[in-house]
Amino acid sequence: SRQLPQEEPRASSLPSIPNPFPELCSPSNSPILSSPALGQGPPREGTSHVVKVFGEDGACRSLEVSAGTTARQLCETLVRRTRALHDHSWALVELHQHLALERCLEDHESVVEVQSSWAPGADSRFVFRKNFAKYELFKSNASLFPEVMVSSCLEANKSMAHSELIQNFLNSGSCPEVQGFLQLREAGRKVWKRFHFSLRRSGLYYSTKGTSKDPRHLQYFADLTESNIYYVTQGKKLYGTPTEFGFCIKPHKVRSGVKGLKLLCSEDEQSRSCWMAAFRLFKYGMQLYRNYQQAQARLSQPPWIGPTPLRSVSDNALVAMDFSGCTGRVIENPSEVLTVALEEAQAWRKKTTHRYSLPAACHSSPLSAAIHRTQPWFHGRISREDTQQLIGRQGLVDGVFLVRESQRNPKGFVLSLCHLQRIKHYLILPSEEEGRLYFTMDDGQTRFADLIQLVEFHQINRGILPCKLRHYCTCVAL
Repeated sequence: SRQLPQEEPRASSLPSIPNPFPELCSPSNSPILSSPALGQGPPREGTSHVVKVFGEDGACRSLEVSAGTTARQLCETLVRRTRALHDHSWALVELHQHLALERCLEDHESVVEVQSSWAPGADSRFVFRKNFAKYELFKSNASLFPEVMVSSCLEANKSMAHSELIQNFLNSGSCPEVQGFLQLREAGRKVWKRFHFSLRRSGLYYSTKGTSKDPRHLQYFADLTESNIYYVTQGKKLYGTPTEFGFCIKPHKVRSGVKGLKLLCSEDEQSRSCWMAAFRLFKYGMQLYRNYQQAQARLSQPPWIGPTPLRSVSDNALVAMDFSGCTGRVIENPSEVLTVALEEAQAWRKKTTHRYSLPAACHSSPLSAAIHRTQPWFHGRISREDTQQLIGRQGLVDGVFLVRESQRNPKGFVLSLCHLQRIKHYLILPSEEEGRLYFTMDDGQTRFADLIQLVEFHQINRGILPCKLRHYCTCVAL
C-alpha cells in the first residue's frame, strides 16, 4: 500500500502519449474482447451487430441490427426490403446444417442472443421463409392433440374443445400433460428404443416400466426452460432414425457437436406436430399467445399506419380520383377514399365471380398459355421430391399449395396441395377443342382459360379438391 502512492508521481511526470488503438486496450468498450460470439457475455444494449440472413435460394443479405432486435422486427424489415406481401406467416428459421436441425424463432426472441449462442465457425445460419403452421394451433378449429395424448388433473373424465384445451395449456395454474410413445436414441450409441414419455410443466420424463407413471419408474429427461426443440431434417441419414419424423431437444449449453443432443422420433407427422406444439406452449405460455394477437393486430392495421412507413416518390404522387361523372375530380376526404376503394373492390369481386360461373375457354393465345409464369405460386420445373420438401418446410397446413410443370407429361402441370398433413398431387392437362385452349383437372368437366383462372377459382370453391387453396408457397430473392 506504500509503494502505490510513490509510483503515482512517476506516472504523472511522464509525457501524455495518445493511444492509437484504444479499442484494443479497453475491454469494457472493445467489440473484439467482449464479443458475445466468443462467450464473453450477453450482447450489450445500444451496440449494433451484423446479422446475415439467407433466402431459400441460398442468397445472403447482411443487416445491421441493435442488440434488442426481435425476430418479428427483422422479418418486417426483410418484407419491406424485398417488397414481399406482408402477413404474419413470414418467419426467421435457425438452421444448423451440420446437425440437420432447424427451428422457427418465436416473434419475441432476440436475434442477436440466438446468434451469440452459436459456436464460432459452426455451419449455422438464419433463413427467411414462410411458415404457415406457426400459429395454426390458435387458428384451427380442429383439435391438434388427440384425446389419448392429453390428460389434465383439472378436467378429468371430460373431453375438452380445442379452444378450451389451448386455454388449459396457457393457464399456469392448470396441469395438463402430453403423453405417448416415442423412439429414443441412447446416449453414445446408435440404438433406438421405444419408451412412454410424459411432458409436464416441470419437464419431460419417460417411464422405465411400460406406461407406468409411478415416481419410481419415471426418469427425468429434459428441462423445458433451458432447451430448445428442433426438427430433424435428415434423421435417417445422419442419426439412423426409425422414421422420417424425428425431432431433437438441444440444451442451451450444447453449442456444437452431436454430444448432448437428445434425439427423439415419432411414429407419424401428427404425433411430431403435437409434441412440438406442446413444447412451445409449455415453454412460452401466454407470451406465445400475445405474439399471435400482435401479429393479428398488425394484419388488421392499414399499411399506411405502420410505425415506419416506406413510400416511394411515385406513391406520394398518387391521388384518389372519382370518374363517375362527366369529368374527374380529386377525392380529398379520407373516409370517402376508403368507401370508394371498398365499393370498387366489391364490384371487381362480383365481376370475377360471374366470370368463374361461366368457365368457358377462350381462344388460345401466347399470353394465356404463359401468363402463369409471372405468378408467385408457380415454381416451374421443380421435382416432386423438392415439392414435398418445400411444402414441408413452409408448413403442413391445409390449403398450402404450389403449381409446377409435370415431369411425366411435357405439356401438363401439377397442382401440389397439402391436406391433413399429407401432400397430394393433381394433374392439370391442357386440351384444345374447336381451336380453343383450356385447362382441366377432371377430364374436361370444369374448364379454365388459363392457370390463373384455375387457381383463383379453387381459392373460392373447393371443386374436386379436398379443401380450398389457402396459402401459396413462395420464395423471395434477398
